[in-house]
Amino acid sequence: MTDPADRPAGDTASATAPDTTATSEAASPRTRPPRWWLLLGRDRGAAVAAVILALVFLVALLGRLFIGDRAIRQDLRASLRPPSFDHGFYGLLGTDVLGRSVLARLIEAAGTTLYVAVPAVLCSLLIGSALGMWAGYHGGWRENIAMRTADVILSFPSLLIAVVVLYVFSPSALNIVLILAVARIPVYLRTARAESAELRSRLFVDAARTFGTPSRQIIYRHILPIALPTLLTVATLDFCFVMLTESSLSFLGIGIQPPDVSWGLMVAQGRQYLQTAWWIAVLPGIAIVLTTVSATVLAAWVRLATDPAQRWRLTLPKKRRGARAAVSPEVIA
Repeated sequence: MTDPADRPAGDTASATAPDTTATSEAASPRTRPPRWWLLLGRDRGAAVAAVILALVFLVALLGRLFIGDRAIRQDLRASLRPPSFDHGFYGLLGTDVLGRSVLARLIEAAGTTLYVAVPAVLCSLLIGSALGMWAGYHGGWRENIAMRTADVILSFPSLLIAVVVLYVFSPSALNIVLILAVARIPVYLRTARAESAELRSRLFVDAARTFGTPSRQIIYRHILPIALPTLLTVATLDFCFVMLTESSLSFLGIGIQPPDVSWGLMVAQGRQYLQTAWWIAVLPGIAIVLTTVSATVLAAWVRLATDPAQRWRLTLPKKRRGARAAVSPEVIA
């Protein structure tokens, strides 16, 4: 057995010193970030907006399976009935001048409005993001051509382009989708170009390029995941603009045409009955306002939730967010 006095000083210190590594790791366990639904539950405004949007999408997708032909079924004996519980479920929100159920028409119009807005946003998002990241990563003449094309499209207002094109061609849902998709491509192109141009000089992109990774793989694996939260936030806000544009075109009479129905067309058809049957125009207007406001509130929440540098704000109580907005998460911890 070796005498402790014969040990070197370093061994004695190492033998007597406590092992602090395991203790520090046990004292400060690695905490996982909260789940997105927990963060959403802490923000009542965003949670209510998410519920409203979920209901609108469910009604748009599944509502037509239950209403049948009630949205176009006419009953002149039930013309201009006010909202009440005396005429069954489909008479809950009243009827229009032809005796058609306003509730059934709202459900039918929700599907038409979303079937126009969602494809238009998705098409412009995919095309504009792909072109923008490609142009921003390569730079040079590719970037100049992409940006000048975007400037030309943005020089004309989207609503004006839609009015002119739909006036020349026949108004239809497909034409509205194509026009709005082309008109909104520059929004995503410029956003994706800015993100890609800033990320192409990062060290991880240089390392991937040094190892011979093709440019399309660098864009898909390294640039897209970082730029995607910003693009999705822009898409959520653009969804509001596209839906309002479709409603405006239908209100002007060059959008969705009867027998199809949209919220904007319902407002246009009910505006002459505002004094006698306000529910025909007011209820679809409320539906438009609720959907757009909910999408705007949810977009602001998604922007914070998908940004690692700003996500910590959502973990604070609602009353303390404004007071600690400028304080770093390290100081709060």
